[in-house]
Amino acid sequence: MEDVLLVEDILVENSNPSGGLVSIWTINRPNKLNSLNMKVHEEIKNQCKRAESDDNIRVVIIKGALPLPASEGTKQKPKSFAAGADISEFEGKNSDQVRPFFEDNGWEAIWNLSKPTIAMIDGFALGGGTELALSCDMRVASKDSKFGQPEIKLGLIPGGGGTQRLCRLLGYGKAMEIVLTGEMIGAEEALRIGLVNKVEESNDLELTTMSLATNIAQKSPYTIKVAKRTIRASLDLPFTEGVLTERSEFVALFDTEDKEIGVKAFLERQIPKWLGR
Repeated sequence: MEDVLLVEDILVENSNPSGGLVSIWTINRPNKLNSLNMKVHEEIKNQCKRAESDDNIRVVIIKGALPLPASEGTKQKPKSFAAGADISEFEGKNSDQVRPFFEDNGWEAIWNLSKPTIAMIDGFALGGGTELALSCDMRVASKDSKFGQPEIKLGLIPGGGGTQRLCRLLGYGKAMEIVLTGEMIGAEEALRIGLVNKVEESNDLELTTMSLATNIAQKSPYTIKVAKRTIRASLDLPFTEGVLTERSEFVALFDTEDKEIGVKAFLERQIPKWLGR
């Protein structure tokens, strides 16, 4: 059976508590441009459960497998993070048949992780692939990357959170343009409008993404979780209530051991040895 999601856990040096890991998940359907079929979603959900329950996993990176070498007489397939949903699974389906899948999918599993997530995008990220990247907390892309929500060309709209996350990330007008035209945008434009955090040459993409992940993984895992939870609250709460939430979370951290460790290390110009609590 096709192994549609490859998983590699990388040990982070100087992480505290020791044993911190960056977990790298590679969508492995290169013959299908890493399109997201139901099996991929199931594996993503399984890995999200593992990451949530494993305190050693500090950061998750999601990427797509590189294309396989072209056989003689055939054209080389392009690079792809995830070129959308597997449309072959849509044909002939009615709403009752697709609703259960869209109510329990990999996009939301990633979105609901308490650990930081980074999409490492090299090539096409279209439709469900753009939505997969949007489900992550941060996005690092190669200059060769392309983004878009082409569902409108199939008589559909984004169904993996794209309309909502694009609007919150980019604003109403730009979300409308991307969804209603279905056209692709390049990496530099994606950086300009705030769709991605960084753009790098393909050869530098992994190094930059791992550097970002390692930087985060070396912080207090408990404080990182609180920070993510507080920032995420800003998407759901009115401003004044969000500020009150931040204040509450900030004050509560004064009762943690890691706050005392961090302050003491700063004053003594030492590297903090976090306990994760």
